[in-house]
Amino acid sequence: MSAFQHISPADACQLMKDHEVQIADIRDPKSFSTARMQGAQSLNNDNVSDFVLNGEFENPLIVCCYHGISSQPAAEFLASQGFEQVYSLDGGFDAWSQQFPELMDTDA
Repeated sequence: MSAFQHISPADACQLMKDHEVQIADIRDPKSFSTARMQGAQSLNNDNVSDFVLNGEFENPLIVCCYHGISSQPAAEFLASQGFEQVYSLDGGFDAWSQQFPELMDTDA
């Protein structure tokens, strides 16, 4: 059994309304800087140690990638580091941006 759960964009949106949620975006820096889920943090190999060290382990954590594939092993890793509620966003940023374009931050 996985230590993380899958979450649909609609359920992630509701979770964000109901709780203080952390969002870890593991896409490349250029994609992240162009557009991201509101409140998302860029997470990569360079800052993952600090992210875990300063983690808010009791808050739900949604891991976002491009299409919901790469986020699964990342979510598994973060769950193994002590985060209590870890979710991999099904469909990734692609699905989120199609369903909730109004809930994105952009630098454009």
